Amino acid sequence: MSNVEIDVLSPRDVPLGGLRAMSVRRTLPQRARTLIGAWCFADHYGPDDVVRTGGMEVPPHPHTGLQTVSWLFSGEVEHRDSLGSHALIRPGELNLMTGGYGIAHSEVSTPGTAVLHGVQLWVALPAEHRNAARDFQHHVPGPVRLDGAEIRVFLGSLAGDASPVRTFTPLLGAEISIEPRAAIRLAVDGAFEHGVLVDSGHVTVVDTPLRPAELGYVHPGIDSLTLTNTSDGPARVVLLGGAPFEEEIVMWWNFIGRTHDDIVRAREDWEAASGRFGAVEGYPGERLRAPVLPNATIMPRRNPPRS
Repeated sequence: MSNVEIDVLSPRDVPLGGLRAMSVRRTLPQRARTLIGAWCFADHYGPDDVVRTGGMEVPPHPHTGLQTVSWLFSGEVEHRDSLGSHALIRPGELNLMTGGYGIAHSEVSTPGTAVLHGVQLWVALPAEHRNAARDFQHHVPGPVRLDGAEIRVFLGSLAGDASPVRTFTPLLGAEISIEPRAAIRLAVDGAFEHGVLVDSGHVTVVDTPLRPAELGYVHPGIDSLTLTNTSDGPARVVLLGGAPFEEEIVMWWNFIGRTHDDIVRAREDWEAASGRFGAVEGYPGERLRAPVLPNATIMPRRNPPRS
């Protein structure tokens, strides 16, 4: 395992809302890497003092060409979408929303939430499914105990457990809690590339140390992955994986397309309040307006070739 190549991706801080914005740490996308499998976006936030920051307040906004994956460690978020879904996002419970051709949703932390802590992830839809119908799925994975760790598999399969949630490309998503000074070895799909996003503690992936909020990218070609908690306290990571996504995508704001014109049309449809995205019922406020497009053609992104 010593020749396994690990790339360390550092996060950047991004404000999520207005003047009292909750700050999130973003590791995908970035110049060094756009995707891990079909995972194209990773925000890590908290523990966030809701009294100080105001928590999460994201008005109705649109999506195209993707699935959103919401996963919490603490707190509670109210989700509403234009499919008519009204659900609570709670710790250890997966909410997955599909917005292929177009969907809109809002997310607001609940009044009883004191500390908000979790990840928000996006999955790019392949070209043949990028106009998929709106959908919403909810799943509560049970814990899987290993010597030194506890795992919750919310997408794909790992450690003998499998999620029933439907995806459009082969994917893996799991929360892994590792006991102090423990090391675990996981059998993984050798055709997948993987990402280890550290939430808490200091974790070594194979021989590479990662600090909290860093993401370790593991190239395809391995059939096992060793994670070691080098901390005196517990550690927690989110393990992402998937078959390499070979398509070029265009990402801008909340849209994923294949060309600049795809993005232009999606923005125009949202600003015109067309039926493409539907309406979010029950949110007590105005929807988000789209930002101004850049004065340049938005170019496709794909992962850099391996050297």
